[in-house]
Amino acid sequence: MMGGGIDPAAAAALLARVRDARPLIHHITNTVTQNDVANATLALGASPVMAQAPEEVDAMVAQARALVLNLGTPTLAEVDAMLLAARHANTKGIPVLLDPVGVGATPFRTAQCERLLGEARLACVRGNAGEIAALAGRPGAVRGVDAVPDAAGAEDGGRVRLAAALAARLRCAVAATAQVDVLTDGARLVRLAHGHPWLRQVTGSGCMATACIGAFAAVEEDALAAAVAGLACFEIAAEQAAKVAAGPGSFRVALFDALAALDPGTVAARGTWHVEAVASAGSGSRS
Repeated sequence: MMGGGIDPAAAAALLARVRDARPLIHHITNTVTQNDVANATLALGASPVMAQAPEEVDAMVAQARALVLNLGTPTLAEVDAMLLAARHANTKGIPVLLDPVGVGATPFRTAQCERLLGEARLACVRGNAGEIAALAGRPGAVRGVDAVPDAAGAEDGGRVRLAAALAARLRCAVAATAQVDVLTDGARLVRLAHGHPWLRQVTGSGCMATACIGAFAAVEEDALAAAVAGLACFEIAAEQAAKVAAGPGSFRVALFDALAALDPGTVAARGTWHVEAVASAGSGSRS
């Protein structure tokens, strides 16, 4: 049945599974948001490790349940380490997730992202609407690390087409975050309308969202189900945090508290999404 295992009740059960398993998540991430990524992973209930030395990535990823790669501050050495870790994760059956921060903004950043796409087998790609559009071949969708308004197929149909085409090409789940998120594996589609506007005023909110997806991918083989559950839990926690915050600064702190306090019952009760089929769907997700 379309949508089985990706409804709010299933996401709530996955949150409980993350908390029970406390999976180790290996992050190779950017220097701007590394601390927040680690804290978000820990607050959600998983265990983060931040290791990017080429000499140890093989040994570290072998202990992990998921590998999360983030291109926020890329260097050649860092991307080389990402590829080493990703290849090892692929041989071990460990899911690899990519956050293509700012792809399309510069030729160097785009080239490094293409290296990862070409040489690593991915379970999920999570980016803002502009980044997903850039990966799908739409130029001018990113300025710096932000999506350019109206340049990323901003209308719902455009975002769905771009995300679904990318998911089919890469054979993985794709999550394009915006005011309404689009998540697809090329065959199934979920629109998430959770979150809060203050997320766009906190540096690293996207990186933290990808980290949460990584925690769920560690305990769930269906990459789309993991992406939906991880992103939904992060955004429902943001809604809870906004209730007690006075602005973006206090919201950032409250977000960690809300992630730690989030319980499966709240996820099941507040979740509003459903699953539908993508018209003329391509190939499905690879986990």
